[in-house]
Amino acid sequence: MSEDKSLNFIEEIIEKDLADGKYNSISTRFPPEPNGYLHIGHAKSICLNFGLALKYGGKTNLRFDDTNPTTEETEYVESIKDDVRWLGFNWAEELYASNYFDQLYVFAVQLISKGLAYVDDSNSDEIAEQKGTPTVPGKRNAYAERTVEENLRLFEEMKNGKYEDGAKVLRAKIDMASPNMLMRDPIIYRIKHAHHHRTGDKWCIYPMYDFAHGQSDAIENITHSICTLEFIPHRELYDWFIMQLEIFPSKQYEFARLNMTYTIMSKRKLLRLVNEGFVSGWDDPRMSTISGMRRRGYTAKSIREFCDKIGVARRENLIDVGLLEFCVREDLNAIALRRMVVFDPLKVVLTNYEGAGELLHSENNPEDVNGGSRNIPFSKELYIERDDFMENPPKKYFRLAPGQMVRLKSAYIIQCNEVIKDAAGNVTELHCTYIPESKSGNDTSGIHVKGTLHWVSVSHAVEAEVRLYDRLFIVEDVDGAEGEFTDHINPHSLQVLPKVYAEPALKEAKADERYQFLRKGYFCLDKDAASGKLVFNRTVTLKDGWAKESKKK
Repeated sequence: MSEDKSLNFIEEIIEKDLADGKYNSISTRFPPEPNGYLHIGHAKSICLNFGLALKYGGKTNLRFDDTNPTTEETEYVESIKDDVRWLGFNWAEELYASNYFDQLYVFAVQLISKGLAYVDDSNSDEIAEQKGTPTVPGKRNAYAERTVEENLRLFEEMKNGKYEDGAKVLRAKIDMASPNMLMRDPIIYRIKHAHHHRTGDKWCIYPMYDFAHGQSDAIENITHSICTLEFIPHRELYDWFIMQLEIFPSKQYEFARLNMTYTIMSKRKLLRLVNEGFVSGWDDPRMSTISGMRRRGYTAKSIREFCDKIGVARRENLIDVGLLEFCVREDLNAIALRRMVVFDPLKVVLTNYEGAGELLHSENNPEDVNGGSRNIPFSKELYIERDDFMENPPKKYFRLAPGQMVRLKSAYIIQCNEVIKDAAGNVTELHCTYIPESKSGNDTSGIHVKGTLHWVSVSHAVEAEVRLYDRLFIVEDVDGAEGEFTDHINPHSLQVLPKVYAEPALKEAKADERYQFLRKGYFCLDKDAASGKLVFNRTVTLKDGWAKESKKK
């Protein structure tokens, strides 16, 4: 976090707590449920929790909220760990709510023994009806009058597997007239005969989130439990459990979650995209998942910078995805290796060029003084982009046209002399001459041109597949749009170019490197690349084309 920025409200709380001697050091936690892959919204929470601990010399635990065995998988656990590490953070301890199942059971017995919890045989519909409405108090049923001894016996029988799923629940006995509906005798344990990814078949009762979360924080001595705004109503219950159990007084604080234009942040909706085939998987580069952004070529630094720029607020707002893309461009501009790739080739023959060719040199990154340079083979036959030529150009057209000159990047100035067409009148080839004295870095020709084109040598070109990714949705506020969110999927979010022509340096492309294809955008090597097959993903365009489109509307 930037030291010259004003403190956010959580930092103000922490600094006061430390100054008052409330804590000697702080402890935070990142508590994902392992029921899906993390998305950019989780990245904000990761950067906040780990960033606060780093700033104030504290620690952050990675704790998996694995209290729902039917939706959780080890695959998700491993992906979450990979994402947190990739973002640049290390946790103090790797923990699981399931670590505390024995202790949580003891806590539940303590509440029963105090007359603060009871076993209820009502089904879910009956419980919902008994809770009343926000304006009408709820009413307890007869099960709430069970004795402590009976509740202890029934709860043990629940644990021992005597009852079927849904037959009974354990509820806290709080206040059925509370204006906070969550305080109206909430369910704290339910029966689920389901195999757990860590505890196997040891348990057939599982604690609810509200019962596991605060107590897990307390067991770990978490000082500042940071949640998103939707958990504000849960804070009263969080505090009630801690007070009744007389355990470490962890405190919950809430901040606004990340909402971003053209993006969804719901795991449920992301899962639908995967299951219904709108995307290829959780790591599809169009997904808002961290793994998808990694595959697309986003850098951890750019995501951390984005999270820092948007800050920590108490009120929900919609962040422009353009800010994230700006952060990505800023980082990639500084680190990406420059390479030349022709997407739609038009052959250029240099009629006055003799010999087998030569090696020219071009910088790897003009932003990096230590970036070095690479060799680029030059020859008599070249490819340029088809849309870099126009037979009848308008005024102020500075690319290639009959009789017009342009510079080839890091090479020579050429002039178009003849246009070759097929029987249908399509341009198939350009015959040009080059100016030998105009070599880049040693130009003595005295000729000045305004246009510079990228190119590749035909005989040295390497074939590759390019995947042009764009935003997955065509509306800014996907959650607020009418109809199904899938109605607003961008039909042009992926364009595959099966054969493009790249300079030979890209044969040595590496998965951890980033590339700027000159005049095309930023790219990275995809995991589908294999020996003899290059596959590149477009990370982001060079400029924000969406901003231009929105101005037209």
